[in-house]
Amino acid sequence: MLSYSWADCMIENQNTPEPSIATATENSETGRVADATDNNWVDRNAPEWARPYLRLSRADRPAGTWLLLLPCWWGYLLAKWQADTIPNWHDAWYFVAFGIGAFLMRGAGCTWNDISDREFDAQVARTKSRPIPSGQVSTRQAAVWMICQALIAFAILLTFNPFSIVLGIAALIPVAIYPFAKRFTWWPQIFLGLAFNWGALLGWAAVHGSLGAAPVSLYIAGIFWTLFYDTIYALQDKEDDALIGVKSTARLFGKSTPTWLFAFLFFTIICMGGAVVFAFSPSINLISLLIAITTLWAFGWHLAWQLRVLDIENAEICLKLFRANRDAGLIVVLGLAFAIVAKTLPALLERF
Repeated sequence: MLSYSWADCMIENQNTPEPSIATATENSETGRVADATDNNWVDRNAPEWARPYLRLSRADRPAGTWLLLLPCWWGYLLAKWQADTIPNWHDAWYFVAFGIGAFLMRGAGCTWNDISDREFDAQVARTKSRPIPSGQVSTRQAAVWMICQALIAFAILLTFNPFSIVLGIAALIPVAIYPFAKRFTWWPQIFLGLAFNWGALLGWAAVHGSLGAAPVSLYIAGIFWTLFYDTIYALQDKEDDALIGVKSTARLFGKSTPTWLFAFLFFTIICMGGAVVFAFSPSINLISLLIAITTLWAFGWHLAWQLRVLDIENAEICLKLFRANRDAGLIVVLGLAFAIVAKTLPALLERF
């Protein structure tokens, strides 16, 4: 799916602690990327010939795939909540399609990011172990790999309605711009959010074949959410970013970062609440509406908890809080799923 752009290339490409000399030496011998997660499946189990390509796709770091996928599920479930239809097996295909598409387009986008930043990455200790600057693959091989991933994702996109296909193709615009954002603006996280949350629009369009106020409001909520969690992530590496000239909101905000994060939290919940209001229809019963409202409260509580325990000088805490946003996003998925069940259960019971 062309909308599941790669956004966490920024998340995982520019904000990682500097590797030690010993680690760098080991990585040069094994091909392991310096900022890969410990005991990841790529370095443990993948065929040796495939590892450089899977590393290009960030398959050794799954957090980004989740954060790309969740807005897709949000948009789809919100649309199903509003629609006067009962869930069916076709919905299962969309959930699977979004998952495969998120993995593929995250991989294609991250590969494009590494191609764009190959000369820059070669000069930085924490990124020179990546497949292109380390010589594991050539730029041409990386480009072929990127195209292959994108074409498979496009084939999946073709199973959607015509409007969704056009919308998915349009996602290539923020995808193409994103790798260069950190070079000309202090707000690269906005461009990250534009690409990262496109799935909220596509998820809605997959159901209705059009857009409206509800998916747009949800999309804006996702952008504020991205500003929230990616600023937290960027706090880990703000000193190194200053040395190499990478711009980020973490560097821009400095000591006032918690205040900005609270603002992002506030507008995330306001816009998500707006999406629920815009999506409300007469077929939605009171219990279903209460579940949706409770979901907003639980999601907001999770973000508030993150802000409460945040230490902007503690990289380990920042990393843990960033990763916790997968669980925050799943709260919305589960809440909307329960709201749909509460809405459609009476009709289902009448059939039996």
